Amino acid sequence: MEFKDYYKILGVDPGADSKAIKVAYRKLARKYHPDVSDHHDAEAQFKEVTEAYEVLKDSAKRAEYDEIRQYAGRPQGSRPPPGSAAGHGGGHNQRDFEDFFSSIFGEGRGPQAGGSGGRQPFSQRGQDIETELPIFLEDTLSEVTKEISYHLPYYDNEGRVTEVNKNLKVKIPPGVADGGRIRLKGQGGLGIGEGASGDLYIRIRLVPHPLFDVEGHNLIITLPIAPWEAALGAKVTVPTLSGKIQLTIPANSQSGQRLRIKGKGLPGKQMQGDLYAVLKVVMPSSNETIKHQWQQLSELAPFDPRAEWSEVA
Repeated sequence: MEFKDYYKILGVDPGADSKAIKVAYRKLARKYHPDVSDHHDAEAQFKEVTEAYEVLKDSAKRAEYDEIRQYAGRPQGSRPPPGSAAGHGGGHNQRDFEDFFSSIFGEGRGPQAGGSGGRQPFSQRGQDIETELPIFLEDTLSEVTKEISYHLPYYDNEGRVTEVNKNLKVKIPPGVADGGRIRLKGQGGLGIGEGASGDLYIRIRLVPHPLFDVEGHNLIITLPIAPWEAALGAKVTVPTLSGKIQLTIPANSQSGQRLRIKGKGLPGKQMQGDLYAVLKVVMPSSNETIKHQWQQLSELAPFDPRAEWSEVA
């Protein structure tokens, strides 16, 4: 397996923080989503950026990957990473990465063990297959039909294995969660002899939304408001997955305050999630006139926003 530079795939520096990595992933996931992208290799690109994000978002996985990455591309005979189980001489970089990749994502492929072992006809159940299906948050609101394409192992009469491509239309029920699995019985690898076919497991991958974060079945949106909207209250237009609504901002609202919008989250098996608007007071650009107005306000309404510190100081 060829070593993959996950930082290069996401277009971020190796020292990028988790926020930068998340922003880069969101942008690329939207760009390469097979439902909307006209890129000739969109599905493969989407899987690659998702794979990179799965590793780099986790501090432990990232640290292990960074250790292997230090030695990627070095000449044969170079010293392996401290504590690695690499073999002597060249090739240890590739082997380490293959072991790392398998430990994170699983094997998922390869011929199944077995043989006739005698004159009796050999029978073996087909291989279970797992594939990922990326869907938008909007797709979880109601039942949708998606077309998926996946590879199946095929064994000829002499036991040699090849891969064949299969296309299938699948109904996705509303309320599916990120990481949830859908089982399609008998849609996996073909059995050998009289063996039954394996099953297909579809793992749902929710594509990150540019506005909404997901907490269980609840959605979170950061709502920028002006200082006077926070002080006086206002009605503002807020986007939801099902359309725009008017939200009332109470007077004397604080930055970081959460306003609950009932029933505008993701559907669940037992109840509908909610949407939470997190207020963020945004300062306008300033000029001399505005500075003068702020100065007058500070004189009219003097107060100490840090007064509570005196209670613990």
